[in-house]
Amino acid sequence: MLTTLLKELKYTTAYCIPITCFMGFFFGGWLSWLTVIFSFVITPLMDLLLPTSSEVSDPNNKTYSRVYDWFLYINVIWVYGLVFFAGYQLMHNNYSTTELIGLLLGLGLVLGTSGINVAHELGHRNNKKEQLMAQSLLLPSFYMHFYIEHNRGHHYHVATPLDPATAQKGEYLYLFWLKSIFLSYIDSWKIQFKILKGDWLSWKNNMLWYLVLSLGYISVLFMLFGFKITVLLIISGIIGILLLETINYIEHYGLERKQLDNGHYERVQPCHSWNANYTFGRIILFELTRHSDHHYKASKKYHTLAHQKHAPELPFGYPAAIICSLVPWLWFAIMHPKLKT
Repeated sequence: MLTTLLKELKYTTAYCIPITCFMGFFFGGWLSWLTVIFSFVITPLMDLLLPTSSEVSDPNNKTYSRVYDWFLYINVIWVYGLVFFAGYQLMHNNYSTTELIGLLLGLGLVLGTSGINVAHELGHRNNKKEQLMAQSLLLPSFYMHFYIEHNRGHHYHVATPLDPATAQKGEYLYLFWLKSIFLSYIDSWKIQFKILKGDWLSWKNNMLWYLVLSLGYISVLFMLFGFKITVLLIISGIIGILLLETINYIEHYGLERKQLDNGHYERVQPCHSWNANYTFGRIILFELTRHSDHHYKASKKYHTLAHQKHAPELPFGYPAAIICSLVPWLWFAIMHPKLKT
């Protein structure tokens, strides 16, 4: 049992992102960029060096299932602890512009990975407490509507023109950001209206509650840290959003479901999501990169996701894909030939 536990502790590697962020705010200097270096230099190198694996944890082992769940729950402490620690450090330290950019990028990476990514996993659970944790993890990035739109919109319309979070072939990342952010928000309201049958003033209108909570959160930041630092923390939240949307961009880029004669689209299959079975990137993102299996059966917990061998495979892990997607001509040159195969 101890050997198995030590083996499964590999998921604590995901905490390297918040730990490096903490170190950056605490020590400053070149360490201000440590989270960025870890995410976009060390991780791609580890993906390149480590052998890939098709291993899957036992989904029937309830003892280890609870351990895997706690790996997720701890991120609530990481996210809120780092936001308020960052606010405190920004108040009491005179960081240079270069340091400040690195720190804000680092905190944004934490909000996108330990925050939105973990919220994505917990948001698919049926347990109410886990759903509340998912929504709380979305708050620092001001993206709580993701909880509604992702589950009831994206998973239903993925790989079709109806899904704003699916990038079409030839679509530029920067235009995709605008499309996905704004149209997903509009879709969230439409979904909420449909649930409430048009009664938008209902106390069950989560979209209104999300607005209230976001304003309350900003007010708390303002009272604790003042206007300037609140703006900086909001910028980090926006960076977290852009990280999410960049991952959305690469996860389904150019993939399409066939429209049937009856007007509906074919069932979602593993071939409608890009897979990235690179060991280190998988672990630090709680298996998000096994995205084909996630869309094929969204109810599966992260540690039970399998490598779908027949799914389209990215030529690199997510961090390298993110870097390439920022240069459109490079991204198109790499990905368009793969879309033809």
